[in-house]
Amino acid sequence: MAQSNRPDPARRRFLRTGIAASILAAGGISARAQDNPMPPDLRQALEQEQLGAVLGNPSGDVTLTEFFDYNCPYCRASVPDIRQLIWEDPRLRVVLREWPVLGAASLYCARASLASLRQQKFWQFHAGLMGIEGQADDKSALAVAEVVGLDRNRLRADMEGIVIARQIEHSWILAEKMGLAGTPTFIAGDFGAFGKQSLDELRSMIAAVRRSRS
Repeated sequence: MAQSNRPDPARRRFLRTGIAASILAAGGISARAQDNPMPPDLRQALEQEQLGAVLGNPSGDVTLTEFFDYNCPYCRASVPDIRQLIWEDPRLRVVLREWPVLGAASLYCARASLASLRQQKFWQFHAGLMGIEGQADDKSALAVAEVVGLDRNRLRADMEGIVIARQIEHSWILAEKMGLAGTPTFIAGDFGAFGKQSLDELRSMIAAVRRSRS
């Protein structure tokens, strides 16, 4: 699991919410949803993504958010499960949040990933880059971009924009505000889990959210 290593700890001046205490290491799921309610404004900031990657049903009844890094091996291993969940659950909405905790190479890839949205090839790029062997960096990101048919010159230009920089910063702020430990972190409703989750564990988390709202 990738631990957060942002170099400026002085910026971590945010109150931790109830859900932060419920993010358990190595696959744990939080206690009952009502025990750790997420403030509505934080939930809206977490789930109502305007500029990032939203997959599945955009009007789904449950939103599963994943904070990930392209160089996190457990994030890479989670891609098939995310794909399967989207395929099998027509009511699920998925938000993928780039959280490049593993350094400059990961930051480059996060920027390229968000830029790929503008060419409507996010998933192709995302799955392709997650599927490589070795480090994800500028060279591998551009190689994947070429394979999936992205205009690389446009990609480079788009990824330098202030909007993408602010989007990544927004995800950093959310992660720090909730006191997240690293990647991958999955959040659905008032339930959270840190580390690689099995497909069944993710299904259970989603089902728990639906039960808590029934």
